[in-house]
Amino acid sequence: MTSTPDVETVERFIPAPASEIFALLADPSRHKDIDGSGTVRESTTGSERLKLGSTFGMDMKAGFGYSMQSTVVEFEEDRRIAWQSRPPSGLMARFVGGRIWRYELEPADGGTLVRESWDISQEILKPMVRPLRKKTNEAMTSTLARIEELLTAK
Repeated sequence: MTSTPDVETVERFIPAPASEIFALLADPSRHKDIDGSGTVRESTTGSERLKLGSTFGMDMKAGFGYSMQSTVVEFEEDRRIAWQSRPPSGLMARFVGGRIWRYELEPADGGTLVRESWDISQEILKPMVRPLRKKTNEAMTSTLARIEELLTAK
């Protein structure tokens, strides 16, 4: 696992094909199912499959309800997908937003090595979100476990 001051990364070997994992990640209506933080409530834009440049909204809750708008900023079919999230408008948009959630998939014998990264290099106020690093690492670890559970519970 590689981490820098602005990027926290976790990884997990998942005994499932990269194409199945990618299909789950590219369906915003399934993000609530894989979210290990418990903050994602539901997609506000349906289940259109994501592609480079796609935008999608999420209703969230972390003590209070809020919304986030994300744009797919990296996309390589079955290998890499990343989206940048910001509040759609309002006061929150002045202080938070710009983090990138990235998933990298590396096919391996019997499955796929999956890396999830929380990249705050473009976050508006990094000092405000840096304290969330440990909690975010735990949530990403849980997210990868949930992905494995969903795809291997057949």
